[in-house]
Amino acid sequence: MLILHGWGASIEAVRPIMNCISALGYEAIAIDFPGFGETAEPPEAWGVPEYAAMTKDFIETIDIRGCDLICHSFGGRVTILLASADKTLFSRLVLVDAAGVKPRRGAKYYIRVYSFKALKHLARIGFIDKAFHISEKQKHAGSADYRALKTDVMRDTFKRVVNLDLTDRLCRIENETLLVWGDRDTATPLYQAKVMEANIKKAGLAVLEGAGHFSYADKYTQFAAVMKAFFA
Repeated sequence: MLILHGWGASIEAVRPIMNCISALGYEAIAIDFPGFGETAEPPEAWGVPEYAAMTKDFIETIDIRGCDLICHSFGGRVTILLASADKTLFSRLVLVDAAGVKPRRGAKYYIRVYSFKALKHLARIGFIDKAFHISEKQKHAGSADYRALKTDVMRDTFKRVVNLDLTDRLCRIENETLLVWGDRDTATPLYQAKVMEANIKKAGLAVLEGAGHFSYADKYTQFAAVMKAFFA
């Protein structure tokens, strides 16, 4: 069983999943994506295709083609790209609070985005930047995930990753797929799971009530029961 972690996480973040799967008799294999955990960041900004290529190389190198897979959040993007392109790379799939569907954006979002871009241009004018401290204020702009990144390589990687919509690839996935979601997930809301369920041919959805984006940890007992049933 290959297990792929989410953005900003590492092997340690998916340790509960590894423990759960090991208890079912599987060999649990997890990796730290480049730029996370104990793996060095990529030599240049990567997008989902580069992370997917690296993951496929890893699978081929240790000879586990045809493995089952569980992914969380960002790991879902990598999984969707791989499974939609290669039907034999995986057997069964479990997507937990997975990313990959373009989020719904309201007017407030676009106002913030275009305001940020306008201020970025104004910051290039020295006396305006000095008078209004625009550059300093923009250091604190953006999502928490973006602000947590410490290098330009990973910031540029984040921009490439977060803006990729993989909805059109869902219909190409032919693996038996289980979607596990927290109904209080605000990072990848439940409506995104329903989009995946509607477009993946052999998909089913299990909702963990009261769980957030890390539903497997928030409701571990229920998650473990669902895994036991699915892989029985």
